[in-house]
Amino acid sequence: MITVGIDVGSISAKAAVVKDGELLGSRVILTGYNAKNAGERVFADLLAELGIGKEAVDRIVATGYGRNSVDVADKTVTEITCHAAGAHFQDPAVRCVIDIGGQDSKAIAMDATGRVTDFAMNDKCAAGTGRFLEVMARALEVDLDAFGKLSLKADRPSAISSLCTVFAESEVISLIARGERRENIIAGIHESIGSRVIAMAGRVGITDPVMMTGGVAKNIGVVRALEKKSGKSIRISANAQVNGAIGAALIAAAIA
Repeated sequence: MITVGIDVGSISAKAAVVKDGELLGSRVILTGYNAKNAGERVFADLLAELGIGKEAVDRIVATGYGRNSVDVADKTVTEITCHAAGAHFQDPAVRCVIDIGGQDSKAIAMDATGRVTDFAMNDKCAAGTGRFLEVMARALEVDLDAFGKLSLKADRPSAISSLCTVFAESEVISLIARGERRENIIAGIHESIGSRVIAMAGRVGITDPVMMTGGVAKNIGVVRALEKKSGKSIRISANAQVNGAIGAALIAAAIA
């Protein structure tokens, strides 16, 4: 059985193909302004890359904020359920998932079977998300990919008190004007995110082992800030960014 998961997020669209419980491959593209096209394109591109015809796919599940725009999907499932399923597949020992995506952050508690037992979500404000980091990177004129490693060179993280993206950007600009080291400002931004996300995760309970998923998991500075604020070691899988798509593909197999 071949199943596909398509996760259309605000920044990137992801797809994953699973065959009989084995991950065959995944792909990530930028969503752009048209979520419908992004979902269809990442699906078609991945199948072409793997040499699989559309007729060979048994079931497709879509997830993410743009899931309802994916016409090729047989079913849509929430990101919460998909991230739990994907994390359980990648590491069955995991009991808590922290997912930071482009426009929201989530904390998910799960049992030994990967079933969601509780969750908390911040989807009302961009603070602490991928968009927040993008805005900060532009203000500091730093490539987003370099953000994490630069923050590890900080000697005294700057204090970023605002939880609002707009006001936090103003704080950063003020810190730049005062001559604060760029590395310290970035570390301060990461600590601000860590405080916000761990406070949210505390509402569901941060139980070891903890896994971080989503595109922001590639930022080592955010990972270290989350570990510092939680006192927990956080596991990062090689497929962190496509975790939701993997979960969707697995769910597609279960309901087929």
